[in-house]
Parts: sequence; structure tokens; C-alpha cells
Amino acid sequence: MKSARPTDLRSNAGLAGALRPALLRLARRLRQMRDESLELSPNQLSAMGVLLNHGDQLMGELAAHETVQPPSMTRIVNELERRGYVRRSAGSDDRRQARVSLTDAGREVLLANRKRRNDWLARRIAELEPQERDILRKAIPILEKVNRA
Repeated sequence: MKSARPTDLRSNAGLAGALRPALLRLARRLRQMRDESLELSPNQLSAMGVLLNHGDQLMGELAAHETVQPPSMTRIVNELERRGYVRRSAGSDDRRQARVSLTDAGREVLLANRKRRNDWLARRIAELEPQERDILRKAIPILEKVNRA
């Protein structure tokens, strides 16, 4: 059976066709490294990550950052709050708005989860040749630039 994967990596379409599945597989493997016993969804972990990286957020800001509808973010935050990973408080400008912040317990869970994923990835990277690691170092800003588009 012939592979549907484009072989001409010199064209933008060929490069995109080869890069997309490789990145998706890597992202899937990293998601699999999360601690399943915590029963946290990728959406919950992502929302917690926004709070860790960007500080407290109004519910609407958090929903916009995660590109989900406000009712979906409310469900995510409700569950995280129930588990003690986030706390809600009234917004300083408008008391009707809820400000969401990460609790110490949420920070610990998130950082432990990130460490597990980083450790897995570091082991895979250690198996590469030095030149391959250099290529990855150079690719990081390029991938970030693609991500911002």
C-alpha cells in the first residue's frame, strides 16, 4: 500500500503534509504522559496552564484565551474549583465578573504534570545525535512563529 504522505518536502504543501502528522503524534504522546489518576482533561490542564503562565484571569478572558465559549469555560472552572485547583473571586472593576486564580494545589498538580512530560521528552531528546538536537534548538523559534500566525 502506498503512503498518502507527501514526499516532496521542498514544497510548502509537502512540508505541511509531513510536519502536521508528526506534530500531532508528538502532541498526542505528550498528552498521554499526564497523570491519569488525577482525571484531569486536556482542557482543564490547559486552563490551569493559562492561569500559571498569565496570572489571574476574568472568566471571559480565560474563555477567549482558550478559544471556548463562556459556558464551556464555566463548566471547566466549576470542576477545577470543586477539586480545589482554582478559586473564583469577584472582579475588582465589576463585582458581577468572576476572576479565576490558580491555588497552590493546582500549581503543584500542574507543575508535576509538566515535569512528567518534560522528563519523557528529555529522555527522547537525549537519544538524538548532537546535530539533531541543534536542529531542534533552531526549530523552536520557527515553530513559535508559525504558532503565532
